[in-house]
Amino acid sequence: MSRLYEVMFIVRPDVEDEEADKLIDSLSTTVKNGGGVVKSAEKLGRRKLAYTVRKFADGNYVLLTVEASGPVVLELERRLRVTEQVIKFITVRTDEEDKRIAKMKAKRGVRRKANAEPAPVATATATAEPAQATA
Repeated sequence: MSRLYEVMFIVRPDVEDEEADKLIDSLSTTVKNGGGVVKSAEKLGRRKLAYTVRKFADGNYVLLTVEASGPVVLELERRLRVTEQVIKFITVRTDEEDKRIAKMKAKRGVRRKANAEPAPVATATATAEPAQATA
């Protein structure tokens, strides 16, 4: 069963762009060989880290959006763990979140349609009785 994942990893700041591209290509090949699909690979650039990781204060962020099964993602994480150039990574499954957002949008659309239709206005006809004077 194929699911959608976002894999973000941080590459050491002293790694050249060509080496980072090779790393991204090798990880993409790992996913493709396992039967998955790499939807996108974005290099987010060099950013300062919130805290030092392996004596580095900044790093190059890379985001992979992957559609694959569980064992493929496990292999991808294993490769990220043993790659010396990668100092930190995280994998997040996003398909459940996408379903939840789509459901909320559908609900909002139904609510908007209901609000857009004017409600029938009930007009009350009042019968006025003549006031009686008491003498």
